Amino acid sequence: MIREFEGRRPQIGDECYIADSAEIIGDVQIGEHSSVWPMSVVRGDVNRIRIGRETNIQDGSVLHVSHAGEFNPEGAPLIIGDCVTVGHKVLLHACRIGNRCLIGMGSIVMDDCIVEDQVMIGAGSLLPPGKRLESGHLYLGNPCRRLRELTEREIEYLDYSAEHYVRLKNRHLVSAIEHQQ
Repeated sequence: MIREFEGRRPQIGDECYIADSAEIIGDVQIGEHSSVWPMSVVRGDVNRIRIGRETNIQDGSVLHVSHAGEFNPEGAPLIIGDCVTVGHKVLLHACRIGNRCLIGMGSIVMDDCIVEDQVMIGAGSLLPPGKRLESGHLYLGNPCRRLRELTEREIEYLDYSAEHYVRLKNRHLVSAIEHQQ
């Protein structure tokens, strides 16, 4: 469901796939060729969410923001770059994710975290508020720690994963059109 909130309607780019059971609410912009999969929530009600192109938000993920108030006068948006893979059941809250990243299944990225470009976060990781992850590394754990530099194969996988989900969302779009006929 794509729903307006207080006069702000989500803006969805060309050739995106939004699953019927996904919720996209408020001040949200999603770049072209991106996808939001079943049971995911992208709630831009009290601040803005920006999702780049060719980015996939997989099943059951929750994306939210921080409101402006006494403890954070400007609040904090959620910004996700291009060609990002957000695994199943990931929680992203008021943080910044760079381009060509992979956020492993079940991970939690808290307020004011910055994940630079080309980072891989292992499944089940927790990034406490304000943590910064440097480009070109693999991170894992609770709390999340840098393990090592990414291998060339892992760097190639970042692109492969994003491209795979672009191809998969295209198949779902074709399937949806065929079922309407």
